[in-house]
Amino acid sequence: MVQKAIIGGTGVYQLGGKGCRQDIKTPYGTVRLYIQRADGGDIAFLPRHGEGHSLPPHRINYRANIKALKQLGVKRVLATAAVGSLNPSFPPGSLVVLDQFIDFTKTRAVTFYDGEEGVIHADMADPYCPELISALEKKGKHTGAGIEGRGTYICVEGPRFETKAEIKYFRLIGGDMVGMTNVPEVVLARELGLCYSAVGIVTNWCNGMVEKPISHHEIFEIMKRGRDKLTGLFTDVFASEQYGNKCSCSKGIIRL
Repeated sequence: MVQKAIIGGTGVYQLGGKGCRQDIKTPYGTVRLYIQRADGGDIAFLPRHGEGHSLPPHRINYRANIKALKQLGVKRVLATAAVGSLNPSFPPGSLVVLDQFIDFTKTRAVTFYDGEEGVIHADMADPYCPELISALEKKGKHTGAGIEGRGTYICVEGPRFETKAEIKYFRLIGGDMVGMTNVPEVVLARELGLCYSAVGIVTNWCNGMVEKPISHHEIFEIMKRGRDKLTGLFTDVFASEQYGNKCSCSKGIIRL
């Protein structure tokens, strides 16, 4: 049974070494992922956007992805997310742990519970696993991964980028970074009782934050450096077991 998983976002399409490909059939579709041997046991690696980055954010089958991990026996998930920064304290190149989210998505399937099992609500007061967050921060200090802090993630529908007016509004309501994929992924993980944490790789300033945007080449280089740091950090966290079993992630739903 594979109990640990990494979900790779933009720019993070594989772990180091060879993996055994596995197709998991779920009620929501078939998911292709890779089982890779690492210190501390096997890790399932799931490329969020599919092979070759073939799926835009609003077309990702989030329910199938999370259900496949659950069926595999996964209990803990670490995920990457490429983000634009709203916060002057988080310049391009920063790694920021997601602490809260604000959801501006519009058309996605956002729950496993559509009424077939009765009325069920998910508690989202603390959507990300505190045990995994703590482990990421502690291990990051020792490995030099450079975690800059925690922040609130604004999730937008995509695939378009945001207007300057939207960015101004997102800053006013307390956002630190903007991305297109973490919701409903984190919500679905909580619904199935998985411990889930994510780290944003800041690739650029959001529209209107600076006069001169960085180039595509610079974004690519930032993504490469962030990818290498994060995949190493994630495998180190899973190998070190620097987390306990005191979180309430598995008790995050309320049945009425």
